Formats: sequence, C-alpha cells, structure tokens
Amino acid sequence: MQQRIVILGAAGRDFHNFNVCYREDPWSHVVAFTATQIPDIAGRNYPKELAGPLYPDGIPIVPEEELERLIRDEKVNVAVFSYSDVSHVKVMNLASRALAAGADFQMLSAERTMLAATVPVVSICATRTGCGKSPVSRRVAQLLKDMGLKTVAIRHPMPYGNLKKQRVQRFAEAADLDREQCTIEEREEYEPHVQSGTIVYAGVDYAAIVAEAEKEADVIIWDGGNNDTPFVFPDLEIVVVDPHRAGHEVLYHPGEVNLLRANVVVINKVDSARPEAVEIVRQNVRQRNPKAEVIEAESLVKVEAAEKLRGARVLVIEDGPSLTHGEMALGAGVIGAQRAGATLVDPRPYAVGSIRDTFVKFPHVGALLPAMGYSEKQLADLQETIRRTPCDFVLIATPIDLRHLIAIGQPSLRVTYEVVERSKLTLAEVMRRFVQKEVEVKVG
Repeated sequence: MQQRIVILGAAGRDFHNFNVCYREDPWSHVVAFTATQIPDIAGRNYPKELAGPLYPDGIPIVPEEELERLIRDEKVNVAVFSYSDVSHVKVMNLASRALAAGADFQMLSAERTMLAATVPVVSICATRTGCGKSPVSRRVAQLLKDMGLKTVAIRHPMPYGNLKKQRVQRFAEAADLDREQCTIEEREEYEPHVQSGTIVYAGVDYAAIVAEAEKEADVIIWDGGNNDTPFVFPDLEIVVVDPHRAGHEVLYHPGEVNLLRANVVVINKVDSARPEAVEIVRQNVRQRNPKAEVIEAESLVKVEAAEKLRGARVLVIEDGPSLTHGEMALGAGVIGAQRAGATLVDPRPYAVGSIRDTFVKFPHVGALLPAMGYSEKQLADLQETIRRTPCDFVLIATPIDLRHLIAIGQPSLRVTYEVVERSKLTLAEVMRRFVQKEVEVKVG
C-alpha cells in the first residue's frame, strides 16, 4: 500500500529528504511540504523539474498551520519531520498534532539521508543556530589550505529563490552572490568563505552538488547550518556548542543528535559566558558523549574604532536567524557595545513592515535588530527601520558588511569575531591528525 506523506520543513532539509528518500520511490507519494521559520516560502511549488517524473505537477508548499487539513483532505498517513533548530517540546507538539489527526509521525536518521563523497569530508555542525560554527568552518578551511589541500565547502541549503535555478550553485567570487540574488542569510554564510578563497557549493540537489564539489576538492568541508545533521558522510565530525545557552545542547533537535555523534566538541564563547554556564556545558558533553575530544575557545570580538563608543547610544544589528529561531539573547554586537561602554537603543518602537512583524513573531529578540533580508521589500524595511532609530552609531555585527546592501545614514562601525582556542587541544592539531589519517590515504 502506497504511503501518502507530508514533509514538515523549512526550505532545506525537507527538499533533501525528499530527493534522497522519496523522489524515486513508487511506494511513497509526497502530497505536500509544509513551511515554517522562513518568510515567503508557503504558497510556492517544488518544481516538477526537481521533483521528477512521479510528480508531473510538482509538489505544493503550504503553511504548517494547515497540517491537520492536509492530513484529512489528502488522506495522509505519514508526517515526516524535516527541519531543525527546534526544541524537543516543539517536535513533540508537532508529533501530537499529526498523531491526533490520524497520521504516523516519522523522523529520518542522519545515516539514511547522508550521501557518500569520493574525497575526505570534515563536517562542522552545531547544537544551536548562532553557536559560532561559521568561524570554526572558516578556520578549518584555512588550516587545510595552509597544508596545501584544495578545500571546498558545501553549505547547508538556503534555497529561498528560484528553485530550478538553484539546483546546483557554485560561489567562487563576489559576482556569483549578486548573480544568484542571495539573501542576507545566504551572503552571511557564503561571502566570508569566498573572500578567503574557499569555493562554496549549495543549492537544492545535494547528490549533484557533491558530484560537482568532489571534482575540484582534496577535502570537502560540510558547513552545516541551523544545527542540522550533515548531508554528506563525514570522516570527522566537529560540533560547536554555546554556553550562552547552556543546556540547549541537550534540549533541541537535532542539536543533541550532533552532540552524540561528535568526534570533537568545541565549547565556544568561554570568554564571555558565565563560568557556571560553561561548566554546565562541560558536564553535558562529558555525560552525553564521553568519547568526544573537547576544545575550549573564545569568540574574539573586535569593534572598529571602539574608543568612539564610550557613552554613545548604539543600534546593534545581529545575525537574523541567530536571534529569531536561534533564540540568542545577545551576540558579538552586544558584547562589543557593552565592553566599549555604549548604551543600546531599542529599535522596536521604530520598526516598520516585515521588521515590525518579526518583532511580533519573535518577542524574545528584545532591543536588538535582526538582519532580516529575504526579499527586496524586507531589505527596504530593514533600511527604513535603521533610518528611523535615533542613535549615535549603528553597530553592524553581522558576518557581512550590510552597508554593501542597504544605505545607513548614521555613523556605522563593524563588529567582527573569530574563534581562538584556549585549550591544549587545538583545531590545528585536530586537522593535522585528520590529514595524516584520512587525506593521505584517500588522496595518496
């Protein structure tokens, strides 16, 4: 009997799970994807060109709020959970809805959904969005390049535009970002890699992406996002945890899966987190995964012209997803502002349009401005919100310089951050051993 399936997703993992597990399976029929977390995804269609011959009309993408209707009207008997960075309680809330509506609730393992590569793979994942995984990924990439290895990053998907055109994306220079009309979130992940000389692949069809990436790589870095599990079988799994959200590493999905799978755990931000919070994370790592090696690191925050900020009123702009579904209470911008003696200005009274809606949807964000830019309209709303907010300086604490995308009238300064190991074990030592064990064997 054919399974009738709805895939609960957020425009990334859901498409990958379909491609790997269901696209060519005649015993499974996916009636719809549901959408959450990312604006403006619902109401679109997963195109027939990507869905394959079993889906001549493509697959509709509908709001997650319609789950019960879908199960009833489409006679769905399996709901497959396929997105990330959600609490265990949230997962079970969705399971309860599906079960009450009459469908089974299913979760696919990392093993079932990972693809094989012909070159060695290092995966770098996290237990929450905003742990500092991206600086770790860039540091590992640089270490490998310093060893003379051609290193290519495959990034967790963010296909928010034309899905047919985004099937396989390759980013090697800044012009590629403009050509692909990347959102702020995409640019924040791709641009720093590209600037440092690392080619990045991303898109929708990861079997095709891996096939292209391995043609020009001695080593692939799986640069995971949204605390998801890897899409490619890794030879080494590095997982980053955040003591600013101590305890979350065992309370969120699939972050806890990453923690349990990790070969190396990086406890980041130990310089700015409370010592007791760092100790909670240490204990959770030891209890959940005693075989993992542990690196402790600080997230070194640098503020441009910090001396100008003492006594100043500042508007802090932080990475959007880290603040919204990552639930971060503060980031590098806040830390930099506090250390410089500045006072934060609350942008909420001045927010307009979709930025105002973001504050309503994510009230925990507080007096910080998330860098939301999933469309031209949202970029315009972000620019107008900044313009209306009275401040002496705007602190841009996002991984990219927003001044390249929007006009900021107030004086503005960048806040940057990088990972610096504090422990005896370092990423350099981990990568040296990895190259000896894996790369020399596979590459020769």
